[in-house]
Amino acid sequence: MTDRYLVPKRLDDPELIGFWTLDEFAGIIIPFTWGILSQHIFIGIIVSAGAWFTLRKAKAGRASSWVLHAAYWYLPSGFTGLVATPPSHCRLLAG
Repeated sequence: MTDRYLVPKRLDDPELIGFWTLDEFAGIIIPFTWGILSQHIFIGIIVSAGAWFTLRKAKAGRASSWVLHAAYWYLPSGFTGLVATPPSHCRLLAG
């Protein structure tokens, strides 16, 4: 008797572009594009390989959003896009 339904084995796999996850691909393509536009292709390749290796090591054994959460806590507020947060002295926001 053949199975009528196909059940995926892994539902939580991240979205891939080629061999890389979305954030690894952005870490590769941005320095590589900068290298091409500034006519320093080999420097762009080296920087993109370093960015890929660093992102891969930073995410090893952790959730895929760990890098974004670390950026929220350790970088200025302009990097994560949370520019319209309420001031810290406001304890009661609604009610």
